[in-house]
Amino acid sequence: MSSIDEIRDIRIRKLKLLKDKGINPYPADSKKEITLKHAADNFEDLENKKEAKWIAGRVMSIRGQGAIVFFTLNDGTGTFQGLLKKDILSDEKFDFWNEVVDIGDFVEGQGTFFKTNRGEKTIEIRDWRMLSKSLRPLPEKWHGLVDAEERFRKRYLDILMDPEIKEIFEKKEKFWKTTRNFLKDKEFLEVETPTLEVTTGGAEARPFKTHHNDFDIDVFLRISVGELWQKRLMAAGFPRTFEIGKIYRNEGGSVEHLQEFTNMEFYASYMNIEEGKKFVRDLYIKIAKEVFGKTKFETRGHKFDLAGDWAEIDYAEEVKKQTGIDVLEDSEEKMEQALKKLGVEFAGKNKERMTDSLWKYCRKNISGPAYLINHPKLVAPLSKENEKDNRKTEMFQVIIAGSEIGRAHAELNDPLEQEARFETQKKLIEKGDEEAMMPDSEFVEMLEYGMPPCFGFGFGERFFAFLIDKPIRETQLFPLMRPIK
Repeated sequence: MSSIDEIRDIRIRKLKLLKDKGINPYPADSKKEITLKHAADNFEDLENKKEAKWIAGRVMSIRGQGAIVFFTLNDGTGTFQGLLKKDILSDEKFDFWNEVVDIGDFVEGQGTFFKTNRGEKTIEIRDWRMLSKSLRPLPEKWHGLVDAEERFRKRYLDILMDPEIKEIFEKKEKFWKTTRNFLKDKEFLEVETPTLEVTTGGAEARPFKTHHNDFDIDVFLRISVGELWQKRLMAAGFPRTFEIGKIYRNEGGSVEHLQEFTNMEFYASYMNIEEGKKFVRDLYIKIAKEVFGKTKFETRGHKFDLAGDWAEIDYAEEVKKQTGIDVLEDSEEKMEQALKKLGVEFAGKNKERMTDSLWKYCRKNISGPAYLINHPKLVAPLSKENEKDNRKTEMFQVIIAGSEIGRAHAELNDPLEQEARFETQKKLIEKGDEEAMMPDSEFVEMLEYGMPPCFGFGFGERFFAFLIDKPIRETQLFPLMRPIK
C-alpha cells in the first residue's frame, strides 16, 4: 500500500499534466446546470427530452472496464452515476480522464440521461472538465475515520464519508428552525444582545475573560443568551423577545458539557409560571414531532415520552428522599458529610454549591419528562420568591434522562430583593466561588424604573444531543481541538 506522501507525489504529477496541457486545475467558473438531486428526481423527464445537461460534483468512485468507465459523483444534494465511453467521448478525452482523474477530484460533465440494463439512472458523458484536483486520497469508504481525534479535526471528511453524520447536522438545523418558527408564531421578537459583557449575568458559571483594548478594560464572554439584556427589553416595552446564540463557559467538558455551545432564551411579559409550563411542553413536543417524527425516545439508559404526563418534583423533597438531607434546613457540615459518603465530588464548601451537588446526584435517577419545582432561593438568584414559602422560588427545570434540559423562572422584578440576592452572590465571590453570579448594579437600576411580571425560559443544544442520543461534542460541526504541535 502506498503512503500518503507517495500518493500525493503521484497526484502532483497529474496536476502538472493538466497545467502542461494549458488546463487550469482550479477554475473559478463552472458550467453546472442542475444538481444531482434534481437529476435523480426529474430523471424520466430528462431521459425523454434527450437534452444534454452539465452536472458537477466530487468523484466518489471509479470503475473501469476497458473502453468504458463508470464513476459516481456527489455534489452535496445527492449522488449520481456517470458513464464514459471511449467511442462517444473521443480517444483523447477518454484517455486523459484515466491519466489525471482520481477519487476525490471535483469534475463537471455534460451528457444525456439513460438507464443501464440494471435499471441504474446514469448520465452518458459527452464532455468533461476538471474543477478541483485533489492531492490527498479520501478515507476508505467502509472504514472512514476511526480515531475520534482525527474525526473531529477532519470533520469535512467525516461528514463526506458518513451520511449519518451529515444527517445529524441537517436535523440540528431543523431543530433550531422549528424552535425559531414556534416562537415567531407566538409573536416573539428575535433580538441580538451583547456577547462581550462587563459583568456576566444570567447564570452561574466560570466565564472566559479577555481584554478590550479601546476601553482598556477586562470583559467577559457571555454565559447566558442575554438574560439581563432581554429583561431590559421587557422594561423597554417589548412584550416578548428571544435569542438563539453562542454562549461560553470556561469549565470542564463531558458528554453533556462544552465550553462553547448554542442556547436559546425567551422572555414573555405577563406570562405566569403555570402558563409557562404548558408553553414549554408544547414547544418540546413540536420539536420532537417536526425534527424526529416521534415523541418517545430512549437515551443514556432512560426512556421518556414528551407527549406523556410531565410529573412535578419538589427540589427539597426529592433530595431528602434520595439522600436524607434537608437542603433548606441542614447545616453545611451535614451536607459535606453526606456528599463525601455518597462519593460525590463538589467544588466549593459553601451551601449553594453543596445544595446543587446534592441535587445533581439525585437528578441522574429521574427519566422524566418532569418539572423540577420549588428551588431553594440560594440556587436561584434571579427568580421570584415563592409566596407560600420564602425559602423557595418560582422556577422550574425540565428534567429528561437524568439531566437538566431547560430552565425557567418567574423573573424577579423587585429591585431591593434583587440587590440583596446580588449581595449574597458577591460574598460567595469574595470567598473564592468562581461560579457565583456577578452583581450588576445597572440591572438593579433598571428594575427600579419598573419591569413587568415576566416568564423566562432557556434550553441549549444539549436538548438536541439527548434527542438524537449522541454526546454533545458529536453534535457540533467543529468542536474546539488542541492545536497540533
